Amino acid sequence: MKFYLAIPLVLVALLIAASGVAAVARGWVLPTNRLPILRPRLYGWGQLMVACALCWQVLFLLVLSDSGTRQWGTLAGSVLLLIGLIVMMVSRRATGGRQGSGTS
Repeated sequence: MKFYLAIPLVLVALLIAASGVAAVARGWVLPTNRLPILRPRLYGWGQLMVACALCWQVLFLLVLSDSGTRQWGTLAGSVLLLIGLIVMMVSRRATGGRQGSGTS
């Protein structure tokens, strides 16, 4: 197994999961993401899905040696990652389409 690739990915997944748990449990989001996030709990669920997808991909890509299982497991992890990113995107504010300040 390639530990030089697996260990950093698992550490990143743990950091994302910790941030997701904080968002789901307390509604706390990192300061850099506070303004654009409208629904922090939904954003946290998206982060948890992304963290699970990263761990899923590490498990199937680097740990398992059967090529058929590896291929389908990595594909399922990619789908889970995409769904998590979509959930995170839905929880953000819509910033486009402003009409102006109304003072003119």
